[in-house]
Amino acid sequence: MGAAAAVVSASILVSRLLGLGREALLATLIGVNTEGDLYRAAFLIPDFLNYLLAGAYLTITLIPILSRHIERGDPMAASRAFTSVFRFVGWAILGLTAAMWIAAEPMVSLIFPRVPDPERLVSLTRLVLPAQVFLVMGALLMAVQYTHRRFLIPALAPIIYNVGIIAGGLIGAAIGEPGPEAFLWGAVIGSAVGNFGLQWLGARSTGTWLIRVPSGESSVKEYLILALPLMLGQSIAVLDEQFVRLFGQIDVGATAALSFARQLNMVPIGVIAQAAGVAAFPFLARLAAGGDLERLTRTTGRAARNTVFVAAAATAALVVLARPLVRLLYQHGEFTAVDSELVASLLVLYAFSIPAWGLHQILSRHFYAKRMMWRVVLIGTAGTLLAIPVWLGLYSTMGVEGFALASTLVMTAYALALLVAWGIDVGWSPVRALVPSLLRGLVAAGLAVLLAYPLVRAIFDSGDFSIWEGLAAAAVGGVTTIAVFLGVAYLLRAPELRDLMRRG
Repeated sequence: MGAAAAVVSASILVSRLLGLGREALLATLIGVNTEGDLYRAAFLIPDFLNYLLAGAYLTITLIPILSRHIERGDPMAASRAFTSVFRFVGWAILGLTAAMWIAAEPMVSLIFPRVPDPERLVSLTRLVLPAQVFLVMGALLMAVQYTHRRFLIPALAPIIYNVGIIAGGLIGAAIGEPGPEAFLWGAVIGSAVGNFGLQWLGARSTGTWLIRVPSGESSVKEYLILALPLMLGQSIAVLDEQFVRLFGQIDVGATAALSFARQLNMVPIGVIAQAAGVAAFPFLARLAAGGDLERLTRTTGRAARNTVFVAAAATAALVVLARPLVRLLYQHGEFTAVDSELVASLLVLYAFSIPAWGLHQILSRHFYAKRMMWRVVLIGTAGTLLAIPVWLGLYSTMGVEGFALASTLVMTAYALALLVAWGIDVGWSPVRALVPSLLRGLVAAGLAVLLAYPLVRAIFDSGDFSIWEGLAAAAVGGVTTIAVFLGVAYLLRAPELRDLMRRG
């Protein structure tokens, strides 16, 4: 599992860095304004289409089905299962995409009553809608590869997707039209090439592929049983970005500012939390399919402890480096110094959610591997319903910063609820073993911030922006934060540190 995690982590790191490049380009060419809000808002309705088919969970629902057949040594049954699900989802996404394209105008009017240019938003929404076809179908093709423990080609999908968006923006700037349209064209082309075309080739090489499915041997029913709870219920982990787009319309530029901060926060979340979850799931699914529940629990616990420990270090680093990072990445062109201060303050609030994301990514996959979808969905849906008044309530008292704080608080509550559910499922000994990891990470991260933050403030506390000053602050702050964190972890004799060093 360590090699798989390394491949996935590396790809997510590259993808997130490209994502930062994309965000920096958006900041420079568009900025924190109505144009920036329109770009973000254009994805909301297409993403909703993805949620109708549990697109974010397609790999999670298909992998257990394929794993069962492969564990039994029946590759033909795996191919029949894949074929039936692939065809069903394909027709469904094509039909829903057409329906959404037709209904885009009334949906925009309903969802975005405050948008200043509704006709343009309708056009942008229709432009990016086809990307969902490639993203959804590509997820099924990636699930086949994950089942066979092949991670390299799926790892290229987000990289190519981000390259497409960046290329679209650069081409738009070159021809004198650096608006949202250019970036959205890049998203459609990037998803077609990276998420579908390349994955088609990768899936074909596994041996599990499209074949004729005799009547009565379809796996669509089994897929729907697993996917239905994920379609009906949506967690804050999935809808958090959509809440930014939906509620951000209250203030001009709020959607863009929140998105800039959130995307920067998603770099460590992707590299640490999501990579660990993606790499661990095929192994957890195989253990569950083979009935080795004791090993499944041990593997989940070890992955959760290590992930949360590393996530604590990432939180400390972002809190320390928020201001210089935001200025270095974003403060160019249309993005002003005032925008930098706002986005940096939002980033600090978001950073405290990283350990919760790590816990969520591992524990949710434990339940998915055991096909206990409803448990995660009920907890996640309850959290989402609670999140809405929290978002609106904190906004009324704190403004835009309240959105970021609400996201962190709700995500933390969701992760802790999953931890309780995990304890009920497997017993409380694994939970008790996880608590010291949380405490060690908290102590090490707290001391790292206390020592590193004053150094960054001393270097980077002037009103004037200097790239060299920012680089110096980032270098000194980053090295100090990690050095203190590792030093404290060593003094605490953290087993997570030894485990990670052995696996490295």
